[in-house]
Amino acid sequence: MQTDSFVQKGAAAKLAIPFSGAPKDFYFLLLPKATMLPVAAAIEPLRIANQVTNTELYRWYTMSEDGTPVTCSNGMTVTPDLALEQLQQDAEVFVCSGVEPQHAAGEPTINWLRREHRFGRRLGGICTGAFALAQAGLLRGQEFTLHWENQPGFSEMFPDLHPSPNIYEISSSLVTCGGGNAATDMMLNLIQERHGKKLAIIVADMCLHVRSGGQMAPQKSNYAVAIGSRNQRLLTALQLMQEAIEDPLSIIELCDQLDISRRQLERLFSRYLDQSPMQVYSDMRLSHAYGLMNETSMSVTEIALASGFNSATHFSRLFKRKFGASPHFFRKGWI
Repeated sequence: MQTDSFVQKGAAAKLAIPFSGAPKDFYFLLLPKATMLPVAAAIEPLRIANQVTNTELYRWYTMSEDGTPVTCSNGMTVTPDLALEQLQQDAEVFVCSGVEPQHAAGEPTINWLRREHRFGRRLGGICTGAFALAQAGLLRGQEFTLHWENQPGFSEMFPDLHPSPNIYEISSSLVTCGGGNAATDMMLNLIQERHGKKLAIIVADMCLHVRSGGQMAPQKSNYAVAIGSRNQRLLTALQLMQEAIEDPLSIIELCDQLDISRRQLERLFSRYLDQSPMQVYSDMRLSHAYGLMNETSMSVTEIALASGFNSATHFSRLFKRKFGASPHFFRKGWI
């Protein structure tokens, strides 16, 4: 990265701010198969903040473990600015990961993260970067998050760590986000903390980005939005199902907790979802299993049990029906 490229000319929006200090440096450590969207979504607000103020408020650099190009999850290759090295005292680093995050960080990366943590660097994770931070032992006692799709697999690998459902989490020592456009929300928050709300608003407008309303915003749409209904009993039923994946509730237990008859429950699901309650429940558990298949090294039998299926044979048959391949062949396709 050339030093004169951090401040670009030509923004229609302008904002003069009083600033005479050193720029803030951010480093983005790209792991193999990192998702490109959140990396760009994190860097662009920094570029725009410099552009609209005509001031070098921020500098950003990409890194890889050994300085060689990294192939992202979309197949595009990024040539980093540098390899792992000791950073300046006030620099911050984000671990950027994506698919198959459990295998993305090598031992040199994990050791480097531990060393930078000991030197007092604030670390962060974008998308599934929390996997590497957890492998380095840096998430204990911390509020953190990662992409919702990868949270079940993460929890199986690290049962003592509990990611939040929020789009991002910020503390004095750790900054994480779930990926996607949540990276923009996270960086806008950091810009606002350092240079004020007015600049954050202008940067958001330049990004054509509507801010989420804060880090407590959930990553996923609520069930009411997803299914287009606000029927409280239906929403409660779906929530009860989601909370009991490993030990599924019976239809009788669901009806008891909802205080309705089985016939009423079936009518609700047929009317709004065009499926029976047990079909919806089975799809939820299979989707959970799909995530574990991608993100963990658990056996098919272990995944079946963790997804509420007592029989691996029955689980495999349902999995193949839904995803078009048996669990064994599905996993081979990712090797």
